[in-house]
Amino acid sequence: MAFKSDQPSNMFDGPLALTRERDACGVGFVANTKIGGEFGSHKVLEDALTALGCMEHRGGCGGDGVSGDGAGIMTMIPWKLFDEFRSKDCPQPGVGMIFLPRDEERRNGVKQVIEDVCKENELGFLGWRKVPVDPSVLGELALAVVPSVWQFFVKAPSRLDKDDDARDGFERTLYLVRRRFDVERAERGLVWDDDDGEVYIPSFSSRTIVYKGMVQSCVLPKFYKDLTNPLYTTKFGIYHRRFSTNTSPRWPLAQPMRCLGHNGEINTLLGNVNWIKAREAAKDNAVCRLDDLVDFENTDNIVTQCNTQDIPSILEPLVDLGRSDSANLDSVFDLMCKSRHRAPCALMALVPTAYRDSPDLKNNPEITDFYKFHGGLLEAWDGPALLIYSDGKSIGASLDRNGLRPARYSIANDGSVYMMSETGVIPTLDESTIIEKGRLGPGQMINVDLITGEFKDNIAIKSEIASRHPYGEWMEKQRKDITKMEFTEERMYLDNTTTFAQSTFGWGLEDIGMQIADMAGGGKETTYSMGDDAPVSCLSTKPQPVYNYFKQRFAQVTNPPIDPLREGVVMSLAMTLGKKESIYQVSEKGARLIHLESPVLNSNEMEKIVDYAKEENGGFKNVKLSTRYSLSDGPEGIRAALDKLCDDSVEEVKNGAEVLILTDMVEGQEELDETTYIPPLVAVGAVHHRLIEEGVRMDTGIIVETGSAWSTHHFATLVGFGANAVHPYLALETVKQWHSQSKVQKLMKAGKIGKATVSEAQENFRKAIEAGLLKILSKIGISLLTSYSGAQIFEAIGLGEETMNISFKGTTSRIAGLDLEDIARETVMMRPEALEAKMKLQNYGFYKPLPKKGEYHANSGALAKMLHEAIGLDKTISAASNRDEVENDGVKPKNFANYEIFRKSLEVAPLANIRDLLDFESDRESIDISEVESASAIMSRFCTGAMSLGALSREAHETLAIAVNRVGGKSNSGEGGEDVVRGLPLTDVDERGRSPTFPHLAGLKNGDSANSFVHQIASGRFGVTPEFLVTGKQLEIKMAQGAKPGEGGQLPGPKVSEYIAGLRASKQGVTLISPPPHHDIYSIEDLAQLIHDLHAINEMAGVSVKLVSSVGIGTVACGVAKADADVIQISGGDGGTGASPLSSIKYAGCPWEFGLAEAHSALYNNGLRDRVVIRVDGGIRTGRDIAIAAMMGGEEFGFGTIAMIAEGCVMARVCHLNTCPVGVTSQKENLRKRFPGTPEHVVNFFEFVAEEVRNLMAHLGYKRFEDLIGRADLLKQSEEQKDRVMKTKKMDLNRFFSGIPNVKEDRSFLRAKIHGDVEVMKEEIVHINGFSSNLDRDMCAEKNIQKVIKENKGETNAQYKIINTDRSTCAMLVGDIARAHGNKRFRGRINVVFNGSAGQAFGAFVLPGLYVRLQGEGNDYVGKGMHGGEIVVVPDANAGFVPADSSIVGNACLYGATGGDFHAHGRTGERFCVRNSGAFAVAEGAGDHCCEYMTGGAVVMLGSVGRNVGAGMTGGIGYFYDDEGDDFLDKVNNEIVKVQRISTTAGEAQLKQMIERHFEKTGSERADEILSDWENEVGKFWQIYPPSEAGSAVISEEADAAMTRVSASAPDGALCFLSVGGQLSPGQTARCAD
Repeated sequence: MAFKSDQPSNMFDGPLALTRERDACGVGFVANTKIGGEFGSHKVLEDALTALGCMEHRGGCGGDGVSGDGAGIMTMIPWKLFDEFRSKDCPQPGVGMIFLPRDEERRNGVKQVIEDVCKENELGFLGWRKVPVDPSVLGELALAVVPSVWQFFVKAPSRLDKDDDARDGFERTLYLVRRRFDVERAERGLVWDDDDGEVYIPSFSSRTIVYKGMVQSCVLPKFYKDLTNPLYTTKFGIYHRRFSTNTSPRWPLAQPMRCLGHNGEINTLLGNVNWIKAREAAKDNAVCRLDDLVDFENTDNIVTQCNTQDIPSILEPLVDLGRSDSANLDSVFDLMCKSRHRAPCALMALVPTAYRDSPDLKNNPEITDFYKFHGGLLEAWDGPALLIYSDGKSIGASLDRNGLRPARYSIANDGSVYMMSETGVIPTLDESTIIEKGRLGPGQMINVDLITGEFKDNIAIKSEIASRHPYGEWMEKQRKDITKMEFTEERMYLDNTTTFAQSTFGWGLEDIGMQIADMAGGGKETTYSMGDDAPVSCLSTKPQPVYNYFKQRFAQVTNPPIDPLREGVVMSLAMTLGKKESIYQVSEKGARLIHLESPVLNSNEMEKIVDYAKEENGGFKNVKLSTRYSLSDGPEGIRAALDKLCDDSVEEVKNGAEVLILTDMVEGQEELDETTYIPPLVAVGAVHHRLIEEGVRMDTGIIVETGSAWSTHHFATLVGFGANAVHPYLALETVKQWHSQSKVQKLMKAGKIGKATVSEAQENFRKAIEAGLLKILSKIGISLLTSYSGAQIFEAIGLGEETMNISFKGTTSRIAGLDLEDIARETVMMRPEALEAKMKLQNYGFYKPLPKKGEYHANSGALAKMLHEAIGLDKTISAASNRDEVENDGVKPKNFANYEIFRKSLEVAPLANIRDLLDFESDRESIDISEVESASAIMSRFCTGAMSLGALSREAHETLAIAVNRVGGKSNSGEGGEDVVRGLPLTDVDERGRSPTFPHLAGLKNGDSANSFVHQIASGRFGVTPEFLVTGKQLEIKMAQGAKPGEGGQLPGPKVSEYIAGLRASKQGVTLISPPPHHDIYSIEDLAQLIHDLHAINEMAGVSVKLVSSVGIGTVACGVAKADADVIQISGGDGGTGASPLSSIKYAGCPWEFGLAEAHSALYNNGLRDRVVIRVDGGIRTGRDIAIAAMMGGEEFGFGTIAMIAEGCVMARVCHLNTCPVGVTSQKENLRKRFPGTPEHVVNFFEFVAEEVRNLMAHLGYKRFEDLIGRADLLKQSEEQKDRVMKTKKMDLNRFFSGIPNVKEDRSFLRAKIHGDVEVMKEEIVHINGFSSNLDRDMCAEKNIQKVIKENKGETNAQYKIINTDRSTCAMLVGDIARAHGNKRFRGRINVVFNGSAGQAFGAFVLPGLYVRLQGEGNDYVGKGMHGGEIVVVPDANAGFVPADSSIVGNACLYGATGGDFHAHGRTGERFCVRNSGAFAVAEGAGDHCCEYMTGGAVVMLGSVGRNVGAGMTGGIGYFYDDEGDDFLDKVNNEIVKVQRISTTAGEAQLKQMIERHFEKTGSERADEILSDWENEVGKFWQIYPPSEAGSAVISEEADAAMTRVSASAPDGALCFLSVGGQLSPGQTARCAD
């Protein structure tokens, strides 16, 4: 291969949970302590195994399609089964479950170790038992690595008593001995690195046992014969089915782990592991005897006071990044339980709820105090998680603070408790025996005592735990608080000194003119557009701060981002300073900390911290350490300065310093002239890691006092690499300087920026930074800054090994680069004298192109002009000028010579992209171009980027679609839907190329189609209707966007015209910021569900998933492929955008070269490459780019910004302002008329690119384009290019890119196999849903239903049984109707009744004419994308529970609904009616975030709801019943909506009629009670509404109240209205109710 490295490739280096193995799953438990006596019953096990089998669809299979990703079960030890190992003096021995090598010699060696270690630690060895298994049921992959499974039994040491306390001592001994086994095994050389080397102990306890393996759910009891033995009895069973992103089975990774079953992902893993290591290092091994693992007191000391991480000669490490996130969390939880934390207490501390201002906890201050206390000691293990736990004494479940995993439970009258990811997993359950159905809300917990059988709900168990210590009293005595204080208005420096200091720290004019102006003036980050087309920092010829070499990581697919705009209630930026006490021993000392309200400090707050050093104020000793050193020491001086800083830090902390302040502040100009500084990011990272190594990091907090932090990204990196807080003294000084400028004062006076005092401007700056930090945290799915601190959630690009090892240990840097001297040299280059700037600040042009002097930008006005000359575009010719008068609409002949000038200009331009460092190296002779495949064949692989109609004008959007369709490529609708008029080819084009259908376009031809090939489904669900879904030839799920991964789309209010608002079902002029992709995509199995939904409604369309390049994308791509996606799109982090925060454009997402290579390689290595097409986009402009992308594995290629340039864009970079001078990105009518482009212009460009590709192929000697795909051996690192820039000389691309597999001989991945071994083009087939859509297929095949659809009239009824594995039910039927009649033209009526527990996405996309009734219960996403018709959900007729108090449907129901009527006789889950824009819904209670992002429709809630109601709601009405007085008011997000009692006749009529319809449809007792006492009950309702609805009749008596809408639709599709004051006649009742 051309990429050669003497070291193994680092492509997949990094924590296992990030780069190689991510998972999600279905999980639950069954418990009953009342049947079967002491040993429980076999029925509990049977129920658990049944539930596990019904979770199969939440799991995944290996590359062979048979081997499961993992399934398992944890139970109490089945003592009847193990009777031969029990005796009177040892009725409950310790039982070890162990995976051993298949090789007998190896196995016997390990067995001997086990026996020896047990005997050394006084455990009486009772014998071995070979576990009965049936290997014949395993898949090929699992069988190849199946271990030999054994159990061993040990007797408790005689030194331990026989009471319950001693049993805890026995458990501690078993725990410590288990951690001894691997150490001893390694010492004896019994470690092997092959497929028969796995040695693992799933459990070793006298209370619990785990059976697990790489099997599918139904195979587990077939493989482990014990599980079907009637003697196997238990009081509980925890079950788990795993979906891994990897396909290579590893038995130990199956779950449950030893204590936990985990469905989720820990986003903070690297930080958590670092902090646990720091905590362990801080412990004192002198207090315990590590040679005695038996003595009761000594083992207690070991687990609470000894460092069990750093004694690998005695115990295996507690945490290790080579393990999964679940395994690490389980390990810490296990240790906390062994250190006498009760299991629920340990989990409350590790995974805390969002307790701040929680209305649910206002009557339980002891719970809030518990969380405040532990929050100071322990960083939350943050991320989406449903955790099922047991220590053998209790069993329970806990949900993460965001509620981003489904969790339902049922309680039966015999004492059984069923907890599950999905309801309905035990189909044989008798509904009449169920006395309660509930769900876990965000941060909630339930617990069952396995001794007494007592069930405790969230408040009961937490109050019990929290009341064990007086946390509130402790904090009142010990805790100090730094709340926000006023900012000083006095200046630090003279203007000249300020400017000089700014220059030395890398400030540029843009940073003040754009960022400081927006932050200080408006309290928000700068919004910008067009993406990042400047060079990657490591290729730039301009000096860059170290921050710029880091890219923020973000959540995609395997875990969700959070919504900081609308769900900020779960987030916090609070931090602490001081010495943190042990988390294993709770005491009053743990409360002694300084709590910071904000991590962004001002000088007054700094003074207060210094004041706390006084003994009378707490005695928090603090020390300032300068990070400056003499300029005369030269670049090499940085090493000595850094060593001294680290040495001094360690010494000061050991001498009692509880706050370290690392400062680069100077007194005045003289010191600035003579010194330079260690970049603060380098300094804080080095000190942080050095303190960890020395075992003293927990003894101190670190404040960075710096002049070089002004962007949100700067603060995020400083905190992410170890700072507890930042004092940005120069940024605050700059705000003062900015405020004093006369032009700023004039703007304030004119009202163009908000008036603010100097102090208020500084507070605005802090507010903007805090909002930006929350956004950055949210992108990776982290809620708390304490968890982000030290978590190092970044990837470095262009930093070398020395730098990474000293300051950023554990962070990925894959292409090497700058060492410390290089960094010192670059830091000095920023100084004014180096820049010859004298006393002026430099304009670097990092954001806006600055010709000649500024940073290079690949896209520019000059580039646009060159391309326009090549493709024959004259920007002065448009509908606004003389287009109708000139020949061929002003399209001039294309000119290949001019294209060559365009291409050459990019070739010789400054380095900008990683691919610029590559060159071709062919393995054959050149050929004549006539032998190369045609340009048209190559153009069929071309696509446009997902640019929305709204971000683009109609003219630009439709022109691109027509052009790409002409060349046989794939156009993309982007987010926001499309006009249905675009669905059919044009037949009305005249000889002038004009069409009455599209009168605003020119250059048209009959046969042209403006229908985008790819229809995008994004988080806002804008424009997603049944017709939109069935008319797309491919459906794309937008998981991330290159310009702002981890965030939702953004469309400024001025661009939301009447037309755009109509398409998006939103309000004209109201800014649209989509939710980040988490409302129905919590995890990999939820993405699989959305893929399933789309394959159901449109079986002929492939499904593509859009990802953004980042470290770990390979393992994500594998998960997406296993979820049955057909296409995976890899976007670069430099992608264009219509509007985005500036820091997101610059600092999130990596070059596509990395992401493409990693995804292709991971898919190939895992045997999945033949299942998906890979598409790539992001700054692709030329044929050279396409050839390189193909060689790295790309099969299709997206053009974004350059395609816009080809239709007239001049790179004005004002897309977000709606002022595009050529109408490409404006919705203003007058500017749209200036649009100069035609489809021919774009076609000309594509033809040029295709011809360039052909020329390259001829030069390389290749005839067929597909022969280039994956051929990275035809690429090499260009030494000539690498030497063009000084700082690229130490970069090495070889080590990373050498990891791309050599596929020169193996080309099988280019074809898919069907019907066994028949090979077909991957593009020709799509994945088809399996048995989970069979119920839908039966419905669609029903002759009476087919007849009604075909004839478009009549009515028919049908009835079916349904179970939880029937998913997306109704979507296929909807597809059939929509294909025949569109969204609204169906005139028939189909009534379908279902009985049972419906699987996920029941009733998805239901449209007018379809009436669905579910008698039973539903899971998540009921009514997803509902467009019309009706969905009614009622309990089973025999149900024994109270419906109004019980959950009947799951989370995210009616997400993205655009119409229809919905009635649920019971409670719904979290995020009900998110992005509802037209449905009328009634339910009897909901969880958190109800009506979030709603833009239309009406919602009535007849029961209590969770917090954050109406967040981001810009349309529609909500009615909420509140019989608790004013309890509801605490739960409303008041940012947008207003709240009032029912104050209008129309409002009362609307509410009453909706409740009457609800009673008619469901027989609701709650509705009946309310209606029976209407005059009193109506006063208990609150009405919420956004400003856009203030003028409607239901809100204001002044509005026209002639008619009021009470239903979404009626059978004829017309709206159903009620005249105010009137009653419905029987006929009206039938019409509106039906």
